Order: sequence, then structure tokens, then C-alpha cells
Amino acid sequence: MTTDAEIQSALPALGSGNVAVITGGASGIGLAAAKRLAAMGLKIVLADIGGARLDEAARGVATIAGDSAVLAVATDVSKAEEVGRLAEKAFDAFGGVSLLMNNAGVGNNPGKPWENRDGWKRLLDINFWGVVHGVEAFVPRMLAAGKSGLIVNTGSKQGITTPPGNLAYNVSKSGVKSFTEGLAHALRNEPGGKITAHLLIPGFTFTGLTEGATEKPAGAWSGEQVIDFMLAALVRGDFYILCPDNEATRPMDEKRMAWAIGDIIENRPALSRWHPDHKDAFAAFMES
Repeated sequence: MTTDAEIQSALPALGSGNVAVITGGASGIGLAAAKRLAAMGLKIVLADIGGARLDEAARGVATIAGDSAVLAVATDVSKAEEVGRLAEKAFDAFGGVSLLMNNAGVGNNPGKPWENRDGWKRLLDINFWGVVHGVEAFVPRMLAAGKSGLIVNTGSKQGITTPPGNLAYNVSKSGVKSFTEGLAHALRNEPGGKITAHLLIPGFTFTGLTEGATEKPAGAWSGEQVIDFMLAALVRGDFYILCPDNEATRPMDEKRMAWAIGDIIENRPALSRWHPDHKDAFAAFMES
């Protein structure tokens, strides 16, 4: 595992005393990030829907960082004004932000493409627009500070291979992927180029979104494993932080993604991996 000293030497933004803002910070990957970064000496701003879970998470992080180094802000990331208020509170409390982790998300399935417009809008407002709101509220001030900074947006493999099952979620995470790619390009063309953007792509991870699971499935990674992998990838300078898990290796993921883009190149039917005329060809491709 990459040591804290190696991480902080390579990434000045994660130096002790700097500030990390984490949305969706009350559970799962977000809470794992908060605890790991607190142990590295960073001040932590936790944002999530208000309530007992956020309060409990803040107390847990405070046992690591100290009460004065943790700020919990009840925030609905789907609302730009609430994310703006989050930014105001973070900068007022700590004077600057060096890491923004746009991690908040929901996975509830609103249904088919012609069903439940309100459910679709709510999911997209959180998963996609929550990321946009975070960038709008924080990046201009981070750029103005002229210091090293990191933006990490949490995507999903479902935003790349778009499997059947939860189309709205796939659409939201496809949007996060495209948005973060464009954000990275825009940031590297800013004078000084001290802020970088990165796309975190977790594998099967046991989080608050894990449906029907009260304890970690054997095939899943923990949030802590995802954060360890993320930090090592940031040290390497990776943009695409593609996490494996206990079921899917990187070579497996690479083949699945290659097949997905091959649907366009080969002019196969949409989502041919699940099409009855192409399932056998996909299985042979995975075994080759």
C-alpha cells in the first residue's frame, strides 16, 4: 500500500492541514475517504443529507481529526443553492479547499425510459447535476487561490458498459464520465495548471447503495479498499481510476469495455453483450 508520506510528497493538495470536501460523506466510499484523509492530517468537510447518519459520521471522523478539524454540513447536492452554501461554510471555516470529492449518489431505479419522469429527474439531479453543482461552487475559488488542488468525481463502470437493469443510473454516470473528461481538459488549459480532475470508477463495492446486502458480499471491495486504490492512482497521476474488486479483474473490465465500444465499431445491436444473437460471441471473446 502506498504510504501517507509517499502520497503527501507526490500530492501537495493532500498535505497535512489542507481541507477536503466530500459529498455523500456520511457512508460508504465517502466516509472511508473522510477517515483516511483525516488520519493524514487533513481537515474534513462532510456533506450529506442532514440527520442522524451525518451526525454519527462527523463524530467518527472527529475522533480521528479532532472536533475543530471536522465540519458537517447538511446538503442536498441536487440543489445548486445548497451546494453554494456548502462552499461558503467550507471556505469560511477553513479558508480554502484543496480536495473536492463529488461523491454523492443514489441508485434507486426509477424504471423504464417511458416511466416515472419525476424519479428519473431526481436521480439525475443528484448523480449528475450534483457533480456539476460542486464544480460550479468550488472550482472558481480553488483556481483563484493558485494552489495545488484535486477534483475527484465518482463515476461507475455502469456509465461505460451501460448494462441493462437501471438505465437512469447508467445515464447519470455516463454523464459524469463525459463531464469529468471535459473538466480535466478545461483545468489543464487554465493558467498555472495546478488543479487536476479525476474520475473514480469503483468496482463492486459494499456501500449504502448495495441493494439487499446487510453485510459485505465476498465479491465486493470495502470503501476503504477503494480509497487506498484511489490514492495510489492519484500518486501515479491517473485520470481514470478504474478499480477492480474480488470478482472482476482489470483485464476482465478492459475486455468488457472493449466489447462495448466494439458495438459501434462493428455495427452490432445496442448492448449486444446481452443480445441473444451475440451472447456466445461475447463469451468466446472474454475467454480469448
